[in-house]
Amino acid sequence: MLPAQVPVTLTKVFMTTPSATQIAPSDFIRDIVSADLRSKDFPQIHTRFPPEPNGYLHIGHAKSICLNFGIAREFAGISNLRMDDTNPTKEESEYVESIRDDVNWLIRGWADHVLGLKAIGQKCETRASNGKPDFYLAPLPVSASDPNRALQDTIQTEPFYASDYFDQMFEYALELIEKRKAYVDDLSPEDTDSYRIAGKDSPFRERPPDENKALFEKMRSGAFPEGSRTLRAKIDMQAPNVWLRDPVLYRIRHAFHHRTGNRWCIYPMYDFAHCLSDYIEGITHSLCTLEFEVHRPLYEWILESLSLPRRLPHQYEFARLNLSYTILSKRKLMQLVEERLVSGWDDPRMPTISGMRRRGVTASALRAFAYHIGITKYDGITDVAVLEHAIRNELNKIALRRLAVLRPVKIVLTNYPEDQTEDLIALNNPEDSAAGTRNLEFGVEIYIEDSDFMENPPPKYFRLQPGGEVRLKYAYIIKCNEVIKNSNGQVIELHCTADLQSKSGGANANRRVKGTIHWVNAKSSIDAEVRLYDRLFTEPEPDAIDNFKSCLNPHSLEIVHARCERSLADARGDLRYQFERLGYFALDRKSEPGRLIFNRTIALRDSWEKEFRRGHI
Repeated sequence: MLPAQVPVTLTKVFMTTPSATQIAPSDFIRDIVSADLRSKDFPQIHTRFPPEPNGYLHIGHAKSICLNFGIAREFAGISNLRMDDTNPTKEESEYVESIRDDVNWLIRGWADHVLGLKAIGQKCETRASNGKPDFYLAPLPVSASDPNRALQDTIQTEPFYASDYFDQMFEYALELIEKRKAYVDDLSPEDTDSYRIAGKDSPFRERPPDENKALFEKMRSGAFPEGSRTLRAKIDMQAPNVWLRDPVLYRIRHAFHHRTGNRWCIYPMYDFAHCLSDYIEGITHSLCTLEFEVHRPLYEWILESLSLPRRLPHQYEFARLNLSYTILSKRKLMQLVEERLVSGWDDPRMPTISGMRRRGVTASALRAFAYHIGITKYDGITDVAVLEHAIRNELNKIALRRLAVLRPVKIVLTNYPEDQTEDLIALNNPEDSAAGTRNLEFGVEIYIEDSDFMENPPPKYFRLQPGGEVRLKYAYIIKCNEVIKNSNGQVIELHCTADLQSKSGGANANRRVKGTIHWVNAKSSIDAEVRLYDRLFTEPEPDAIDNFKSCLNPHSLEIVHARCERSLADARGDLRYQFERLGYFALDRKSEPGRLIFNRTIALRDSWEKEFRRGHI
């Protein structure tokens, strides 16, 4: 017997981090929820996030996760994680595990205390009501005392699954048949579509309930080949809304299911499974994207046609996320993966949550983005720069500053003692005084970026040039005296002198020059593979192009072999780094001691549009 639901106090706040409290955003869905709670008809708000496990979650799903779990969090409710696993031909356990991992990552420390899960193997409670069974499956109680602990530690949990309700859905289908509101149809899939378009009744529409019931039982037993029969709702073949023209409720699929195995060979359609899963779980507010608005009358028809004694859930629609320079079609994303145009679903160029995680985007940045763009009823395109701004804003606050040189050119300081090294003081994060400082080793040989030197620079070039001076950050002012080239005319080494009285932080550090560049010590710096990721598409609306692959960005990934300050030998995957003057970076999950791999999360500023117009991208 499961313990009763722990009561919680109504609140309306949200947090970008567990310690930062702000007033929650306002939108039409939150207004509805707030009004429902005031009416006393809803003792508790119950939402759900119901992805199909037929691919990895992307940033559009992140918006839905933040809405469903955010509302539960703001209004002291619950939000179930449910797998809508009703299509065995496209679903895999790999996708289930990736979805669980991504959801847990996105809500951890923020809304995991409202996450609705069930005990492993937990089944529906069956209650009698007016001689009919009423099916109900409640989530395990959330913890009111510890907001960072979602469930009792002693209980092993799992998400909800639509497939757990296949027996109950079959019973509901039989009830519709008995009420003459559903029938078994022998039309082929092609004829079914053409009849619905024409508004023409199927010749099998008036089969008597007993015959329909017997045929439906035979469908379940596997007596008929795939595609030969369906179960259809009996509504109105002349309805202006085509989704009400006797929609298919069940189809035959002789396919192995990742949870039920070969137990079933008939599977419910999404519209039938969705509303019934919501009812069984006690969902109060079923939040969907706008394309399901035309499905809502069917959602309501199915629920109202059954003898369901408890309060019925209601569906509300909001605009899905459309992001510039981004593809969010799961079919097209799968095409990129299957055709090996990317390295996988978690390729850091992909808009998947796992890809963005690997690239170094933080959960709090995605949540801030989702809250910032808001919830509306109108489809539109969100500029990807809005997402990039949220990422930069977050990383600027938390990233540890480090020095790295992506394309090294050696400098020899001819007036610096050859056997001398010294430790210089560098800030870990100027945005956070508590982050402290670190030591940088300085010596006679250093590396700088090749782009920080030009032999024949244009006007207003304030970096290093022959006879010119620059300041090395945290160190000295240096002057270039000699340029060493190889036989191909390529610059391989610069001989410079340091103004040894100009040390940063020293007594004579006030001498000013116009340029400051970064560097690393040649002797103590370490090697690293650095992957410079950029936008995957060159067109603002790749989804609108017939051949979306034609606008793949050929420069979306560049791999360089960099030199990094020695402290990065201890880099951690849970930390973020700003390589000064270069961008924000994260340690790749495939990195290992002796083979460091860093992924660029994002550049320091948005110069993409400008560079693209100039033909540099």
